[in-house]
Amino acid sequence: MTDITAPGISIAKDKMLSTLTPAELANWLTLYAAAGVCASLAAAGAIIVVGHEVIHDREWRTLGSIRAKALFVPQLWWRWQKAYLTGTPVILAIVGFYATSLNW
Repeated sequence: MTDITAPGISIAKDKMLSTLTPAELANWLTLYAAAGVCASLAAAGAIIVVGHEVIHDREWRTLGSIRAKALFVPQLWWRWQKAYLTGTPVILAIVGFYATSLNW
């Protein structure tokens, strides 16, 4: 095995993974993959929700001044953040239930 070296740090690769059994390593990898998939679905859902709100409310019609145009993108970002963060409890629940189904 090759060593991982950085300024002031030298760690052998076999020592890094020796604390996890192969089953635990596989469980952690699938758990992170599941969290990534759930987060991606939540991000896509937030984009759809914000897009629907913007199209339904026709907010671009009120962009007459330069100030309103400059503040439109941060308002979209804030809406997306709120929509995405409402999915956080669902993501935690799904990943938590998935983690309990694994054999640790």
